[in-house]
Amino acid sequence: MAQMIFVNLPVKDLERSKEFFTRLGYTLDPQFSDENAASVVISDTIVAMLLTEPFFGTFTKKQIVDATQATEVLICLSAETRQEVDELMEKAFAAGAAPAGETQDMGPMYGRSFQDLDGHIWEVMYMDQSALEG
Repeated sequence: MAQMIFVNLPVKDLERSKEFFTRLGYTLDPQFSDENAASVVISDTIVAMLLTEPFFGTFTKKQIVDATQATEVLICLSAETRQEVDELMEKAFAAGAAPAGETQDMGPMYGRSFQDLDGHIWEVMYMDQSALEG
């Protein structure tokens, strides 16, 4: 069985965040969603758990970071092509995301990033493996 990653993110408005991620083309898993949380299936091995801030707070004794003011994590997803990077960025911006940095075009590596509705930074990176092998 492949190891999975569950990224738990605090959100201010769960319904708005669910709409944002479905507009990016991801699906919600109702089995692990309720009024406090939404399970966003990104791939077979990656799930983003969107948790209302009060519910998120039950999992930690630390202060919850306001991601619009400070960076707590950078989430990076792989893409199979440069076009896939650009397509996801366009979906994100159309759904209300903000740019999070400059496009990074380093020959065999190409990436862009956005801030979701709560300020969490998502990077999408394409790496041409054949160019890196030589």
